[in-house]
Amino acid sequence: MGKIILTGDRPTGRLHVGHYVGSLKRRVELQNSGEYDKIFIMIADAQALTDNADNPEKVRQNIIEVALDYLSCGLDPAKSTLFIQSQIQELAELSFYYMNLVTVSRLQRNPTVKAEIQMRNFETSIPVGFFTYPISQAADITAFKATTVPVGEDQLPMIEQCREIVRKFNFVYGDTLVEPEALIPQNEVCCRLPGTDGRAKMSKSLGNCIYLSDSADEVRTKVMSMFTDPNHLKITDPGSLEGNTVFTYLDAFSRPEHFERYLPEYANLDELKGHYQRGGLGDVKVKKFLNAIMQEELEPIRNRRKELERQIPDIYEILKKGSEVAREEAAATVAEVKAAMRINYFEDAALIAEQADRYAAGTENALSCKIKCDKG
Repeated sequence: MGKIILTGDRPTGRLHVGHYVGSLKRRVELQNSGEYDKIFIMIADAQALTDNADNPEKVRQNIIEVALDYLSCGLDPAKSTLFIQSQIQELAELSFYYMNLVTVSRLQRNPTVKAEIQMRNFETSIPVGFFTYPISQAADITAFKATTVPVGEDQLPMIEQCREIVRKFNFVYGDTLVEPEALIPQNEVCCRLPGTDGRAKMSKSLGNCIYLSDSADEVRTKVMSMFTDPNHLKITDPGSLEGNTVFTYLDAFSRPEHFERYLPEYANLDELKGHYQRGGLGDVKVKKFLNAIMQEELEPIRNRRKELERQIPDIYEILKKGSEVAREEAAATVAEVKAAMRINYFEDAALIAEQADRYAAGTENALSCKIKCDKG
């Protein structure tokens, strides 16, 4: 059994730097590592519709935005299969079968589901599709026999629920499905990058995102307006790192070579932090340093995106071909699942022969009985 990755994003908007440090950059590294036999990257439009059912155009328009961001960051369709979730009808079929293996109370206990319901104010009226999306996610993972699922720590309960479904299915029907392992970011701060305003979540609805497609001027403006220590009023004042968004971003993006290029008076980030905490270092200088780093990181992505924006039909063709490959893989898994559940009636030649023999024998017995009765 080879090593297989399944991961993806909901197409509800352009991707931002939180997506980049939390998953996208790592996906490109994994893709190019040569350690994995297959990599499936899913644009999860069906999952996005669970809380955007009344606004399908939003999801429809953002398919291409996510695809552009994927390719701009270095995901390569020659190495990774990029596909659209809704085009793989076998995923819905698997979800239906798995629903019989999970109780309502188990879904209610899922911490990720509880948090998402609260965030979207669904407490009094939860769409069934949204409530059951851990089951749908299990279908996505198992359809491709993924051994590895890159996720943030907040998604670990979802992976555990998938593992439970796999174990239950294999116990009831025999070993068929693959139990996946989670792969979390190596850099802890990358698990959830805060918004530029210091809020815990980066969200376009809050207007606190730096998008991968933002212009250099937009990035600079957003960095220079970032939340820092509100008590650091003068350069001479000691500054706090806790909750200081600029330093959180430096934790996520800065590398030793950045200091050599842009801030040679400091050997590393620890020295910069120490000076800020002692006092004598202003926020503007630190923000300019962060801006230089961000521009260096994002400029190649921006430039590549501009090229890709002139090739939209080609990108849809990439997604179409990827979806065809993904559907073939998922169909093979569904065939195995149906065989294990013994609902593959038309493919089960032994069943057909057995039933034919049984009824043939029944007919012969009935005929023999009639003959005996007539003679009597």
